Amino acid sequence: MENQFLVDSEGLSESALKRKHELENNPDCRTDIMTYMDGQEQIQSDIREKVMKEVEEYDPSRYTAADVRRALQKSNLSVEDLKALLSPAAAPFLEQMAERARIETRKHFGNTVYLFTPLYIANYCENYCVYCGFNCYNHIRRMKLSMAQIEHEMEVIAESGMEEILILTGESRAQSDIHYIGEACKLARKYFRMVGVEIYPVNVEDYRYLHECGVDYVTVFQETYDTEKYETLHLAGHKRVWPYRFEAQERALMGGMRGVAGSALLGLSDFRKDALASALHMYFLQRKYPHAEISLSCPRLRPIINNGKINPQDVGERQLCQILCAYRMFLPFAGITVSSRESKSFRDGIVKIAATKISAGVSTGIGDHESKYTGKESDTEGDEQFEISDSRSFRQMYADMASEGLQPVLNDYLYV
Repeated sequence: MENQFLVDSEGLSESALKRKHELENNPDCRTDIMTYMDGQEQIQSDIREKVMKEVEEYDPSRYTAADVRRALQKSNLSVEDLKALLSPAAAPFLEQMAERARIETRKHFGNTVYLFTPLYIANYCENYCVYCGFNCYNHIRRMKLSMAQIEHEMEVIAESGMEEILILTGESRAQSDIHYIGEACKLARKYFRMVGVEIYPVNVEDYRYLHECGVDYVTVFQETYDTEKYETLHLAGHKRVWPYRFEAQERALMGGMRGVAGSALLGLSDFRKDALASALHMYFLQRKYPHAEISLSCPRLRPIINNGKINPQDVGERQLCQILCAYRMFLPFAGITVSSRESKSFRDGIVKIAATKISAGVSTGIGDHESKYTGKESDTEGDEQFEISDSRSFRQMYADMASEGLQPVLNDYLYV
């Protein structure tokens, strides 16, 4: 039987085109987003219920300037204070929020900023997410790196001085199974002090296996916490199961991971509610697993191939800054990552206020670090997932951070 999901640069077959049309136009042919698929582990947890209760009750329009002022005067913020700081009423107080956030960041992180780089090792995908460049129906060049190619990419990155790497794949269990990812992580341990993964969600035992292979932390993006919007954006594949994705970070911690990160992809739905849900998701995880390192990220929707099927909710830089400042005040100990989706000027500014970690020397394509680092041509490259804005090299990023009076940190954890 033809695998309709694993299409390549030759384009879609007639049967795949027919299935794509059915998924887009007939909701009855899609599976229920709340029903687990075979093999997906269900855990007993109350975190999802707590988060969604607060989000469902959140009405950003009901908060006033008085609510914002009250929140700004507190040293320990409540959930209600967070809601106020994410509301439209907080927009005129952005300077005060930034100053409070700056103080909290310096109190807990000093002048440090952590640097890492992502490495995409495959871009095959079995999901149909209408906004994603990797989705299974997009007409792109697909590629999966061999172990030799992965190691070569890692050598190139390590030679630049980088000590932390984030390994990413498309969400294809067929092309990028857990053992393939595990072997890549074992290689990464030869070259890097910190190894993270951003892959499809897996079960507790799979996370335990990856941890044994050398993985320190796991990043999973919920994309949107709006279940109605989620249903219209994720039409097929394992990613369609909303609760299984939600519980990924907790399963990772149950599997022994040292840290987890996550967020919504801002712009897919109401960004204020998604920002609230993201913060509360990490907040309740931190309370339940106090030993874990918890991090937040705030990616905004970026242009990708065939991105005309959605209506992005605009999230400006001032609104993104408001969200990050609210996060810092509500979760003073959490890491906050700002990706290369954002501009150089924004990232240079936000690391002085709220962010603690940024990517450098970024490529979202497959197998092209050597060409980007050295200028050497390569004929073994797969297409990128999305466009980046800040393309600075690791060395340039390090120099820029140091020139701003910040202390770039490559690693602060040692195994003994």
